[in-house]
Amino acid sequence: MATSLTHLFSKDRTFRPKKKWDQGSLRHGLHKQAKATLQSGLDLRSCVKLPPNETLEDWIAVHVVDFFNRVNLIYGTVSEFCTSITCPVMSGGPKYEYHWSDGTKSRKPRAVSAPEYMELLMAWIETLVNNPDIFPPDDSIPFPKAFLPTCKKVLTRLFRVFVHVYIHHFEKMVSKGAEAHVNQCYKHFYFFVTEFSLVDKKELEPLVSNC
Repeated sequence: MATSLTHLFSKDRTFRPKKKWDQGSLRHGLHKQAKATLQSGLDLRSCVKLPPNETLEDWIAVHVVDFFNRVNLIYGTVSEFCTSITCPVMSGGPKYEYHWSDGTKSRKPRAVSAPEYMELLMAWIETLVNNPDIFPPDDSIPFPKAFLPTCKKVLTRLFRVFVHVYIHHFEKMVSKGAEAHVNQCYKHFYFFVTEFSLVDKKELEPLVSNC
């Protein structure tokens, strides 16, 4: 029998600190609702649909944070096997190579090792989701125009983590009995981003056969 998700993805293996919504807030409520729906056994395609009377921006914000936390856990589980020696380039097999650029300090995309890419990516996302000018902390504050383009970029780069894990480290996940949980996380992610057209189809090509 597969090991439990809690045991496999323990807190001490989380790659970065977890982002949480304030209890009692609308987005905390949406997070709880989404989590309960996901655990209810409903079809994942149904789980990602926008709930009645909720705004798309709030629904996306909740999921971006949730996927950030979950991908942290997944990568944290294989990070000991993902080194600058084993993975000198951030890639998804021979056909896909991902260079890093944050648009500010590092404007020109540059080749980095997979672990360096992960460190830069997670630090970058952590800064964004904690930036009140992009992710307003108060439900009454409207989302800025930059919110949706930022979320698309975040989700695109999180998808690349799935690509790297599946293609280069999935055997390690299988050896831990974690593949069913990784598959569920990935399919949830895939159905969500395709439901709302948040990741370009070309970016999804490396794992198109996984859904």
